[in-house]
Amino acid sequence: MFIRTERSIKEFKQFYPIVSTLVIIHLVLWLICDFLQLPFAVQLESWGSGNNYYIYQGQYWRLITPIFLHAGLTHALFNSFALVLFGPALEQMLGKYKFILAYFTAGIAGNIATFLLGPPIYISVGASGAIYGLFGIYMFMVAFRKHLIDQNNSQIIVVIFVIGAVMTFIQPGVNVYAHVFGFIGGFAIAPLVLTNTRPFSPWRNKRYKNNDGIQFDPNRWKKRRIPKSVYKYAFWTFLAILVLFGLLGRIL
Repeated sequence: MFIRTERSIKEFKQFYPIVSTLVIIHLVLWLICDFLQLPFAVQLESWGSGNNYYIYQGQYWRLITPIFLHAGLTHALFNSFALVLFGPALEQMLGKYKFILAYFTAGIAGNIATFLLGPPIYISVGASGAIYGLFGIYMFMVAFRKHLIDQNNSQIIVVIFVIGAVMTFIQPGVNVYAHVFGFIGGFAIAPLVLTNTRPFSPWRNKRYKNNDGIQFDPNRWKKRRIPKSVYKYAFWTFLAILVLFGLLGRIL
């Protein structure tokens, strides 16, 4: 589920348009707001960030817009990487519209919790709440929809979730409300969006036909099963990158 088999960025965008669009938005907004600091973009960032004081004044769009914004390159890259790693499987399983519903329900739940439980003067940005909502859906599958996720991927999800939960409470500058209630939002909406869902398959997106009209034989992939060692390599690579970003976050 979490090992990318796409042969190019173009193919990834074709198979997972929602995840691709979200990542592009993250990076483009970082580029124009933080790197280039274009006047209109700086104003856009100020207008869109989560600010409890202004939400109290009735600017309720700030419960949604912070999901697209990030506090610097490291923040944008980390959330985009997590989305690319964990989002595609759910986008395929749920379909585009249910994925969008789940993603933004979790993100908004995290922002509402930040507004209700956070201090009156509190500013926040980031897609972390929405991404933790994806973890909430995965954890629901691990607990109640075991037929949708195999044992290897279940173990990866549980370990990564535990690491993420620990980092949430020990890493400075983290919006704990968004993480916790984003996860709860994803877990809560999981029964709805997982209705009539099939397990993820990396080959479901493939449509092979040659010029002679001979169709692709799905049985050929039985000879190309992904070795367990690849799962372990992917897991430890992700863990190393997670630690690296954590260290960079303390330095930058």
